Amino acid sequence: MAKTGFVYHPDYLKHDMGAGHPESPERLRAIVARLEQGGVMSRLIRIDPVPAADEWITLVHEPSYVAALKRHAPASGRVMLDADTSMSSGSLPAAYLAAGGVLAAADAVMAGRVDSAFCAVRPPGHHAEHNRAMGFCLFNNVAIAARYLQRKHGLARVLIVDWDVHHGNGTQHSFYDDPSVLFFSTHQYPHYPGTGGASERGSGKGEGATINVPMEAGEGDEDYLAVFQKVLVPAADSFKPDVVIISAGFDAHRDDPLASMGLTENGYAELTRIVAGIARRHGKGRILSSLEGGYNLQALSASVERHVMALLEA
Repeated sequence: MAKTGFVYHPDYLKHDMGAGHPESPERLRAIVARLEQGGVMSRLIRIDPVPAADEWITLVHEPSYVAALKRHAPASGRVMLDADTSMSSGSLPAAYLAAGGVLAAADAVMAGRVDSAFCAVRPPGHHAEHNRAMGFCLFNNVAIAARYLQRKHGLARVLIVDWDVHHGNGTQHSFYDDPSVLFFSTHQYPHYPGTGGASERGSGKGEGATINVPMEAGEGDEDYLAVFQKVLVPAADSFKPDVVIISAGFDAHRDDPLASMGLTENGYAELTRIVAGIARRHGKGRILSSLEGGYNLQALSASVERHVMALLEA
């Protein structure tokens, strides 16, 4: 039985993009309630987040972008950053705490305190580019964690598995020419943000270290499992990652309102087991999983529960 950490902080709820916005504080409330009611929470090791330092955030984001976020952060009300992303007074502190939560999980994994960790953080991160917020995201939590693991902990090779239903454009662009980070993404295509075609494979020395598998609307558990077994596993076994990071979006669930895929909570558990197998073979079982999307509260909380249980059983 693996030791699995859990990152959460009530200040994540203070990021508020307004009534009716799908990326709401209720997402984390539903996750925490489900884990507590099912008894899973008592099996997890709590990891307390602290705000990430700018020195780590600026490994991925331009210092001018970070400065602009600080400058525009409102004392009250909301400031729009793109058509569907805004900041309230609690947003930027939550974003620093979200990035810092994933870094705290990285430290816990590297210290051997836990084998894996699930980070119930918000705002999510994988759409955030080096110089702009987009798609509900301010800081790219997983990209920052990947660089942190390389710079602070000296790991050579990082695998990022992004199974969110939307393509992780920000993560892809962070490592597009870098052969030390293997980025693998399944996503509904064509769909927001419009990137993630199979021809996007990286550039320069990083060519081939970006693997996009566009999925057609309606594809479900068997389709995803086949892709993971036939595409991800051989690529990862060749790459031999020192650690695996999951951009854990649960919006490819069949009940999610923002997409049209067919995954179930059982499917997410099976995908987790495949990724855990990769981590065991090459990365001493080390897995960091960070929440991205998922907007049907029942489907989200059930899928997270199965995901975390699979991590515990890895």
